[in-house]
Amino acid sequence: MFRVTAHIGAVLRKVPPWVEGVVCVDDCCPERSGDIASVSPCSVETVILRHEVNQGVGGAVLSGYRFAESRGAKIIVKVDGDDQMDLRWLGYLVQPIAAGQADYTKGNRFSTASHVEGMPPLRIFGNSVLSLMSKFSSGYWKTFDPTNGYTAISARVVRELLGRRIAHRYFFESDMLYHLGSLRAVVRDIPMPARYADERSNLNIMKIALPFMLYHMRNSAKRFVGQYIVRDFNVATLEVVVGLALLSAGLGFGVSYLFSRPEAAAAASAGVVMLAALPVILGVQLLLAALNFDVLNVPKDPIHPMLLAMDAFQELSELDSTHELPAPVPAMHSAERQA
Repeated sequence: MFRVTAHIGAVLRKVPPWVEGVVCVDDCCPERSGDIASVSPCSVETVILRHEVNQGVGGAVLSGYRFAESRGAKIIVKVDGDDQMDLRWLGYLVQPIAAGQADYTKGNRFSTASHVEGMPPLRIFGNSVLSLMSKFSSGYWKTFDPTNGYTAISARVVRELLGRRIAHRYFFESDMLYHLGSLRAVVRDIPMPARYADERSNLNIMKIALPFMLYHMRNSAKRFVGQYIVRDFNVATLEVVVGLALLSAGLGFGVSYLFSRPEAAAAASAGVVMLAALPVILGVQLLLAALNFDVLNVPKDPIHPMLLAMDAFQELSELDSTHELPAPVPAMHSAERQA
């Protein structure tokens, strides 16, 4: 919670009674949002966590994740305190995870034109650009609206993420998708309408545009190395390597010829044109084929059922090791058996 004193009370009053508990994280809010939350009525148990130093939206969410997971939570939903997230959609976020169909769900305000009627035009454009960059960096080509913070996640998957270096500021939601992709977790979009009223946004699109682009480029490179070189080596790896080599060779030859030809007005021969154009064409085709492979390589099998099964097996193994095995029965000689 950060500068949400005008709305946090309304959010807590709307929490449905089937929720087992609420964790409010006061991220060193100068308006002391935690104090308001502590006295606001709520239908379920509410715990207030306070940061002595502001850690950003990501730091606050990770603190809430860590606390909820330690208390035995099964599914954790992240809701902002500015009342922009309609809690009537909470069940739709939880259901795919509870049914074992997804590991992480998130809101998508771009599913229909009617859902973005209340969204400012600058946010529509910014989210569209960020969504495209996020597809490259995370590998989730069927997801959209990566900055949507209305999310739910399996607590067992949270345990796998807590040891990772996830961005703590505004890049948190996009970085979460990258780390979920590295785990091969299943992410599902939940269509829901945009909701804007008199809330103040701390997000400045102009300030984050360039940093977000650099972060996405970094994650895209890390994802390619991790997914297509370290953990696997497949046809897409060859297509990218050969495609980049051909594209670079064709462009390099064409540019060098353009600046080194003896007669500026002379037209290049057909052979020279082919030496420059053919590698470029082949390189682009190989890169498009690799892109198509990556689009089809989106995770399809949720990982949290397997992780829970592994935990159960580990518990059984530890339980068996604590019990002494019965002493073996000594073998009887044939004469003793006859007697």
